[in-house]
Amino acid sequence: MLHRLPRTRATVLAALALALTGSLAACGGAGPAAEPSAAGGTIAVVASTNVYGSIAEAIGGERVSVHSIIAKPGQDPHSYEATAQDKLAVSKAALGIENGGGYDDFFDKLAGGQLDAAKLLNVVQLSGLTTGDGFNEHLWYNLSTMGTLADTLAARFGALDSAHAATFTANATAFKATLGGLETRLAALKAADGGAPVAVTEPVPLYLLEAAGLANKTPAGFSQAIEEGTDVPATVLKEATDLMGSGTVKFLAYNTQTEGPATELVKKAAEAAHVPVVDFSETLPAGTDYAGWMGTNVADIESALRR
Repeated sequence: MLHRLPRTRATVLAALALALTGSLAACGGAGPAAEPSAAGGTIAVVASTNVYGSIAEAIGGERVSVHSIIAKPGQDPHSYEATAQDKLAVSKAALGIENGGGYDDFFDKLAGGQLDAAKLLNVVQLSGLTTGDGFNEHLWYNLSTMGTLADTLAARFGALDSAHAATFTANATAFKATLGGLETRLAALKAADGGAPVAVTEPVPLYLLEAAGLANKTPAGFSQAIEEGTDVPATVLKEATDLMGSGTVKFLAYNTQTEGPATELVKKAAEAAHVPVVDFSETLPAGTDYAGWMGTNVADIESALRR
């Protein structure tokens, strides 16, 4: 289970040092501020997680410099406390990317007063999806929305660096072509296995599973409790473990970043019943990019269904 990161004395001192530095800078000569950019004239981008940081790099290439705030599997966006380095990155950014929908509220707090709305991309708003009760905010598993994000980033980068606008557009086209290949594979799964029952520990990968035509049979109270970090009622936990032993689900989609006694118990029940367990995560694994990561996820779904 992910834990809230403690506020250490070092973090507090670093934040104070940053505030002092900002105050001194404000006392300098007045005049029009230059567009924030990284060293070498690249476009400075700050992303709430390395998922969006990776997509920005895919579209911007060497013309962007990206700082991803959540970049390690052990960091939880719901309880993350920004560092002085994160605050500095936001203050220098020409563009910020956040998921929105309550997933990474820390980013709004960081951006407040430093990154105006014109320089901020909110992916939930960009998606055009209807939000409300039961909305799944894990939009990076929605390949169509990521294609829209790619086009939007190409346009934003082109406006900031018109000399390379054609390159950004070409990169977005190539990125969407890769996603299109994955969507074709998911459509093939839907045609062959549409309606096949699966279970999840959390709704994180549901957009991808739905694109494959798979039906989530998890007790709603189970995945809701895991996502909210509350105790799973005993009756609901029994229902979830019984589901694993019923022989009806094709696989268990397991969020490796929110493990706890309840999820581990369900996982053991799945393994005992020879139900494949397919791992998913909320941030990029080390040494991969977004397209490669999604390709692995689709391949894992294909493999589990073949079993």
